[in-house]
Amino acid sequence: MENVAKDSRERPLRPAEEPPEKPQPVPAAARRSGAGRWILFAILAAAAIGGIVFGVRTVTFYRHHVETDDAQVESHIAPVLPKVAGYVTEVAVHDNERVAAGQVLVRIDDRDLRSRVDTARAALENARAAVAVAQADAAARRTQSEKAAADLVRYARLRQKEEVSQQQYDAARAAAGAEAAQAEAGQKAIEAARAQVAQKKADLEYAELQLSYATVAAPAVGVVSRKNVEVGQYVQAGQPLLAIVSDGEPWVVANFKETQLKKMRVGQPVEIQVDAYPKVVFHGKVESFAAATGAKFALLPPDNATGNFTKVVQRVPVKIVLSEPPGAGHPLRPGMSVTAIVSVD
Repeated sequence: MENVAKDSRERPLRPAEEPPEKPQPVPAAARRSGAGRWILFAILAAAAIGGIVFGVRTVTFYRHHVETDDAQVESHIAPVLPKVAGYVTEVAVHDNERVAAGQVLVRIDDRDLRSRVDTARAALENARAAVAVAQADAAARRTQSEKAAADLVRYARLRQKEEVSQQQYDAARAAAGAEAAQAEAGQKAIEAARAQVAQKKADLEYAELQLSYATVAAPAVGVVSRKNVEVGQYVQAGQPLLAIVSDGEPWVVANFKETQLKKMRVGQPVEIQVDAYPKVVFHGKVESFAAATGAKFALLPPDNATGNFTKVVQRVPVKIVLSEPPGAGHPLRPGMSVTAIVSVD
């Protein structure tokens, strides 16, 4: 027993069996970090796929289309210019007013022009009277010529019988010749008088035409724009007074780079996007190509022979017509900015 007690004192007591360790919870920050990596990876993968898809679509699109935003709407704009000078007595229209073809726009003081018409008409009447006088004179001269010719015949018979002298016969012959010349001159006077009538008639028509120019009318149906005339203003012939923007169908002029023209052909379909109507697509077709680049028509065209040469890609104007007229809710006004996309398939 003593040994057992001694062993028990020398040998430490074994503790009771400890319970198994519980798993430690994963910190919330670690969980968020792992989830964030997966989200970032998913975003990058989606972005990469999206970029690839976008790139493929872009490459495919531009293989079959050419596009430019250097384009604008064009239309017929008729300038209104007076053909005679004078003071303006009436301006019958206002800015942005719609007018019909032939509608009176401006009236110019026409009193001087009316006076010229009256003068030309009087001159014509005088010329016609001169024709009547010339005809009467020519008739008298023709009668005298016929009488002298008859006298010459009688003198010739008498001379054969030696009943008149040679001197008398020669005098009769000379008188007949003179009267014939006078008759011919009378006929020419008639022709000259008639020519004067024609001249005076032309003068009258010209004066009446100038008078008609005192009333300035609209050359076409459209809208009044850039009105630059007021009552009392003195205007010169050819001075711009206003402009009429025609109601005719507009078109688009797109300035494509010369490198974009390789596959473009007349008749190819075009999608037209107007900046004013971002949700509306107009449709048209290529109608024609300009005969020269826009730089050739510039006020100061470039001269590559000067030695300071820098190669610049030139642009060629292309006319595009609409396949259908624009709706009333989306009017196309000249100068509007346009993006033109041509299908070159």
